[in-house]
Amino acid sequence: MNKSPHLPVLLNEVIHSFKDIKSGYFVDCTLGYAGHSSEMLKNFSQIKHIGIDRDIEAIDFSKEKLKGYKERSTIYKGTFAEVFPTLQEEPIVGVLADFGVSSLQLDKLERGFSFNSEILDMRMDKDASLSAYDVVNSYTIEKLEYIFKNYGEIREYRELANIIVEQRSIKPIESAIELSKIISTVIPKYGKINPSTLAFQAIRIEVNGELSQIESLLDAIEKKHFDGEIVTFITFHSLEDRLIKNRFTKWSKNCICDEMAFRCTCGNNHSMGKLLNKKPITATLEELKYNPRSRSAKLRSFSFKSA
Repeated sequence: MNKSPHLPVLLNEVIHSFKDIKSGYFVDCTLGYAGHSSEMLKNFSQIKHIGIDRDIEAIDFSKEKLKGYKERSTIYKGTFAEVFPTLQEEPIVGVLADFGVSSLQLDKLERGFSFNSEILDMRMDKDASLSAYDVVNSYTIEKLEYIFKNYGEIREYRELANIIVEQRSIKPIESAIELSKIISTVIPKYGKINPSTLAFQAIRIEVNGELSQIESLLDAIEKKHFDGEIVTFITFHSLEDRLIKNRFTKWSKNCICDEMAFRCTCGNNHSMGKLLNKKPITATLEELKYNPRSRSAKLRSFSFKSA
């Protein structure tokens, strides 16, 4: 039971990013199968742990995995956007979020994330109302175009939305297998990448509200953070990474004057902290060998000022 069905990405790099963490609460916003959390609890005996996840399967597994730390660990079910702003525990000294989909979610055909699944689901929370089936079979052509263009950055977004609407008018699109075949008639294959990859990403983002969730978490941290708090985020595609990069850049700016201003009049002292790595950290060649899914992972860290 303790063996995780999901390999935590950039594990050593995550642990290193929190090397200066003080005593207080460490929040894992994407608990998953507790790969990162268990190592944080193991390496930092002075911290108390809070885990957040919307997937009950992951929560049940993690409770068992972390039972040896039950005096120091609390787990909440829900989205991090909903739960994080309500936390009463303090001080929060570290925040981690790994925005990737777990290997178990991807590989379990009954979760409907896989290209080979016989259903269309993609809900991280199985109790959520909106599924991939709903998006594919009920969204207007304009809404489909929007998510394929903005969440998948697909050049053929119009053609793809059009053929989906055309096919579902004949019969509902009921499986990921069927959807993947439809997508392959519009999007060409590039190398080893499945042509459905970006379209599935776009639908998954829509189903789970992933980008708005990240924005809400960033807003909550910006509104209430603690002296010396360290924040580490792992992203897996450019849309997520752009949100994190832009917000960290904003937090680290001393001058907030208009870019067209002739000279600084704001006092040049508005920085909330500093970037711990100017460029994103990526997986080592060693990690890529045993965990190919880490190839897209990018880690960025930020440290808020200490008093």
